[in-house]
This record gives sequence, structure tokens and C-alpha cells, in this order.
Amino acid sequence: MRTADYALRPLTAADAPAMVALLRDAFAEHAARLDPPPSAARETAAAIAAALAEGGGAGCEIGGALAGGVLWVERAGGLYMGRLAVAPAFRGRGLARALVAAAEAEARARRLPRIHLSVRLPLTDNRRLFAACGFVETERHAHPGYATPTYVDMEKLLSP
Repeated sequence: MRTADYALRPLTAADAPAMVALLRDAFAEHAARLDPPPSAARETAAAIAAALAEGGGAGCEIGGALAGGVLWVERAGGLYMGRLAVAPAFRGRGLARALVAAAEAEARARRLPRIHLSVRLPLTDNRRLFAACGFVETERHAHPGYATPTYVDMEKLLSP
């Protein structure tokens, strides 16, 4: 899908290095305030290519460069959406919402009843974005070794 600002397309294994660079750029600002540090910063092109082969994903291109991306995989009776990232220079243009909509369309195409994700508790802007897209918080969890919750699961039920 193409809009005036960006082109939305499926990600392929060839996009893995660009997705790694995008994740590092997008998550860099969060590194200092997230404990434990974001695992997205440790992704490799091989791991991203494997994730795309297992499940898939979508990307938004602007001027031939990957400006946003998301990965997904069937898990726990739905489509799990992970590693959603938009480069800081391209935020505020609707790319994150377009990527969420792409994941929702994929879930519907696979006839899955829901999409779900996990997000760190301190990332309140991200949680608000997902809530605005129809997600509800379902359960809080703590990373191993942490006594209090560090992230929350969110889901959106899809109508048949």
C-alpha cells in the first residue's frame, strides 16, 4: 500500500540488516530508562531473518529507506506482534498505526481471533498508542530476577 508519505510492504530476509539498524535507532532513546535494557538492541540480522521466515512482518519505506517495521508470528491462539519500531525522524506520520493495521490484516487473513503484544511499563506513549488502536492490557509480568512487573501484555480481539 502506498500513501503520499510512505509505502507499506511485506518485509523479506533482505530487509533484516535494515530492520536491525531501525531497531537500534528506534530503541536507543529507551535504553537509559528501561531495566532490564531492551533486547531489541541486541537483535541480529540472522535472528530477524529467522523471525521473518517463521512468521513475517511489514515495513514502511520513505524515500527507499526502511522508516518503520514490525514482526509477527502465530502464538497462543493469535498473531503476536513484536519489534514494532519507527525511526525517530519519521515519527508522527502514522507509520506505527499503519504497521498495527498491517498486523491486524494479517491476523484476519489467517483467520486468527486476536492480535497481541507485550510492551514495557515505562513506555507510556507506546501503551497509549496501542490502547488507541483498540488493545487492552491483560496481564503484567516481571522479567526474570525482578520482583515487580516490568512489562504488560496487551490484546485486541478481532470480530469474525
